[in-house]
This record gives sequence, C-alpha cells and structure tokens, in this order.
Amino acid sequence: MAERKRVVVAGLGDVGLLTAIRLARHADVVGISVKDALVSGQELGVRLSRPGDWARDYWIPFDRFRGLDRVRTVQAELTGVDLADRTVFARGSDGAAITEEFDALVISTGVTNGFWRQPIMQSGAEIAADLHAAHQRLAAAESIIVIGGGAAAVSSAVNLATTWPDKRIDLYFPGPDALAGYHPRIWKRIRGRLGALSVGVHPGHRAVISNGSADTRITNEPVRWSTGQPPAAAAAVLWAVGRVRPNTDWLPPDILDAQGFVRVTPELKVPGHRGVFAVGDVAASDPHRSSARNRGDSLVAHNIRAEFTGRRLRCYRTPGRRWGSLLGIQADGLEVFLPSGHALRIPAWPVQRIVMPGFVRYGMYRGVRPNDPLR
Repeated sequence: MAERKRVVVAGLGDVGLLTAIRLARHADVVGISVKDALVSGQELGVRLSRPGDWARDYWIPFDRFRGLDRVRTVQAELTGVDLADRTVFARGSDGAAITEEFDALVISTGVTNGFWRQPIMQSGAEIAADLHAAHQRLAAAESIIVIGGGAAAVSSAVNLATTWPDKRIDLYFPGPDALAGYHPRIWKRIRGRLGALSVGVHPGHRAVISNGSADTRITNEPVRWSTGQPPAAAAAVLWAVGRVRPNTDWLPPDILDAQGFVRVTPELKVPGHRGVFAVGDVAASDPHRSSARNRGDSLVAHNIRAEFTGRRLRCYRTPGRRWGSLLGIQADGLEVFLPSGHALRIPAWPVQRIVMPGFVRYGMYRGVRPNDPLR
C-alpha cells in the first residue's frame, strides 16, 4: 500500500475548512488556525444585528464537524515556511514553536478586514466577547452611519435597519452606485429595499480615514469627506470600506504579488513550487479573488490528489460577476442573487429545514454535530 501523503492546510476559515474536509479521506491532513473554531467572515450584517443567529451558522467549533474527524487541527499562529524543505513553522498559544512537514501545502489564510476579520489567536470566550460587544455598541446607538459600498456595508445597512427600524441609519459610499462587481440589477433591487427601510443612501462620498486603524473599530467621531461634502455625525460609525490586507506576513515575498496576495496559476498552484496551492481571499486568482466563493476548495482538493497520482490538473474559471446571498437569512427566507442579476428566493421553512441542515451542514461540511448546550 502506498504511503499516505501529508497535506498542511494553513488557515481554516470558510474555504480552508472545506478544503481540509475534502482531502481528509485521501491524505493525512493537518489544519492550522489561530481560532479553535470556524469563525466565518461572511454575513457581517447578521453578525452585528442578530449575533445569536449568526453564531448558529458561522461560528462552529472544529470538533463539531464530522468531516474534520480525520484532520488534526492545531491552534497556532503561522510564523514562516521553508518551501524547499517543505516545512511550515508556527507558534502555539503557549509560545512553543511548532513545525509541520508537508507533501502538499494549501495557503488559505485569508485577509484582515475591519474588526470582524482579524488574524489573532482567540479563545471561544474572547470571540464571544467581541461578538456581543459590537452588537451592544450598535444596539445602544440612536443613529448609525455605515461607510462603504461593498457587500459587507450594504448588508450591514439592511440588517441593522431591519432589526432596529426606529434608528436613523445612513449608508455612504464613494461611487454613483454601490456593489461594484455585481450586476447593476442587484444594486437597483437592494436600493429599493433600503428606501423601504428608510435608510439614507448617500453616493459620491469618499471618507477620510485620518486614523489608520479607524476601520478596525466602531467609532463615534464625525466623518469627513475628501469629496467636499460637510462632515456627517452619528452615535456609531461602522467602517466597512473594504481595506483588506492579505494575511501573508509568514510567506516569502517572492511568491506574492505587489499587493501581498499569493500569485497562482490557473490551477491555483503557486508558480515554481510543486505541491503548493493557494485558495480563497488570499489567492490572486482574478481581480475579485473569487476562488473564495466559487468552489475553489473543490478544485484545489482535486488538483492536489491529481498531482499526487500524476493526473491532469483542472483550471479555475471565474464567474465574471460577483454573486451570493448578500443579505443573509432573513425572517422571510433567503434571497440568492445570481451573476445575471436575477434573484432566487427560498422561503424560510425550506431554508431552515432543508438548505441549512441538508445542503450546508451535511452536503458541504459532511455533517455537523449538535451544539453543546453548555457552550
């Protein structure tokens, strides 16, 4: 019997977790993460407005995933890699040095983005404290400004206004329209929803970020605009301006592009390094880094198995436009926006009884154990 190969998955966020699950039956997989759970970067609006609902679907301890039963998970901070010697280096929560050898490496460390996506070592208690502190901060505010024109900002404005209809909520963004990269039909539809929720919509406003860390916390100082409008003020200012920074400080500079993202071939391989792949928001696969949302995990898992057995690798194909649910699960169900701009609405009952338990928890994750009531 051939010796089983070892795969190290560096980063167990949304896409890294799925990649590890797909590879678990074919190799000895080691997953390294600064968290002891999946703490998704998705659905910021639901996270802020309904943290209990968000935690149910997007904060799940690794030991609840049946698909990870064959994966050895290590909570540690990545500190370096020797691609020639095929060894990853990390530091545990106790400061101890950790080394992991690999036959294949998956780089899926994602990006830093605002206060909700930070690559720091955290316990479950610390994650819970951050989650509820942000929610309480916004719950106590009579007025909220949301800054940004991407999915995180738009979703936040809609969800905050839905949860707290009596608050004054305003959305500011720099372009004439929000949701660049999505079909224009989608923004038209969601702008109508914002209007129905009495959210103020303010295009053409580019915020001045005087403090380099302003987007890593909820602030209350007046917001100034480089586009000339008078300052705007609210009790709470949510910065969702999309200043993503790749979590690649632990990688050698020669495999990174000018912005610090990992350069990849169409097969999501790192050029010049056998058995090294990158996937998700950290991978420079296309301008939108869309392998995070378009089954890049499946492609990388297939290509690693193919490389081990000498078979042909597949190429990643982008969808052209961004797509997805955008607003998350609502009381009346889930609306999924397609690349064509059309919306597919799934009522609440099948979402909770079929989509989440069947397609997501069983189909994608290969089974998720019930939550521990003592958590």
